[in-house]
Amino acid sequence: MSVALTWPKSHGPALLASEQENKRTSTRSGCLRTSQQLRAFARLGPKFNALEPCVKRPVHLVVLSCSLLFLLVFSAEGASALTPPLQAADAAVRAGQFQAITSIVIARKDQLVFEAYYDPEGREALRNTRSATKSVAGMLLGLAIADGHVASVKASVLEHLPRQAEHGRREPRKAAISFEDLITMSGPLECNDWNEWSRGNEERMYLVEDWVGFFWELPMRGFPAWATAPKDSPHGRAFSYCTAGVSTVGAALSAAVREPLAQYAQRRLFEPLGITAAQWQFMAAVPQQQPAGPPIPQAGGGLGLRSLDLLKLGQLYRDGGRWQGRQLMPAAWVAASLSPQARMEDGTDYGYLFWGHQFQVGERRIRSWAMNGAGGNTVQIIPELDAVIVITSSNYQVRNAPKLTMDLLAKHLLPALLAN
Repeated sequence: MSVALTWPKSHGPALLASEQENKRTSTRSGCLRTSQQLRAFARLGPKFNALEPCVKRPVHLVVLSCSLLFLLVFSAEGASALTPPLQAADAAVRAGQFQAITSIVIARKDQLVFEAYYDPEGREALRNTRSATKSVAGMLLGLAIADGHVASVKASVLEHLPRQAEHGRREPRKAAISFEDLITMSGPLECNDWNEWSRGNEERMYLVEDWVGFFWELPMRGFPAWATAPKDSPHGRAFSYCTAGVSTVGAALSAAVREPLAQYAQRRLFEPLGITAAQWQFMAAVPQQQPAGPPIPQAGGGLGLRSLDLLKLGQLYRDGGRWQGRQLMPAAWVAASLSPQARMEDGTDYGYLFWGHQFQVGERRIRSWAMNGAGGNTVQIIPELDAVIVITSSNYQVRNAPKLTMDLLAKHLLPALLAN
């Protein structure tokens, strides 16, 4: 099946800004340009929209329960119906089998093959994908190292937080905590979001004003006889999921890059990708602990991006850091990020703030790397299928929400890609 929203090969897996604007205008008016037109107009610059009358194409609107609208646009080049596996996936989502899924976007082989929205906000909504933000923080760290702002992934975090230096003087093991410790969720401080009794549980952090100070005041982790110490753990790291550590990485990056981190992210990452709208959450200003200046983005969660922009981030990493012929991210950093650096108790691998998954689809085992957030939000990078899948959700209070998303992938979306 060919869908109208085709990425021109000559421009890489990105929709040009001019194409995006044309696409929005065309969809609203019930008018859609063919892929051939888009490829031709892409060479003519941002004013191509006025150069050619729009060609009418069918726009399919399906009214959901609770008056929600689902919009999917097909090109006359291909079939005017989804393949049966994608039909089944769409029907299952609309029937509520996966609760509050808000969007699904799929790209394969540089083509946008599926784009669906299941809430009134639609394409332009900024999706709060919670901890998927952590993966963006990992991208910014890679760029900061490439730009010379941070010496290496093994550099001390406290070197960039002089107002917290006293913690390192009192406890040398804290002074030795590296960026790599924190982005592999294997730091030595007692911090575990998945243990309600942990002193570093993120819910305790949110109750205080100074999140960075909260992290550095945590005690060192203990490893009693029944716990697996780092030296006995895969990759020499004992995994412990810690949002406070990634929030601290964001604070250290804010100091290292010498400009507001949100501005650095826009200039070095989002703008080259054509991402124009990003909604950060910010940590509270603590004058006695942080230098005066702009607020520090919360690197641990809450960044709002459009579904199509989340797809771009996945595409960037799927292509080894290349975008429109340019090496935007260091290839070595992307490779390390999407390689096992630590392992969870259930056997799930973890890279540099990316999750490593395995899906059993029939007799085939599919591996992916993912940006994951609460509620089952995910950006799945699937190298062997040359695909990226974005699923956004508002299942924040739904029990086992991540399992719902994993079931949607394993039972519907991945089989659909394999069948096509």
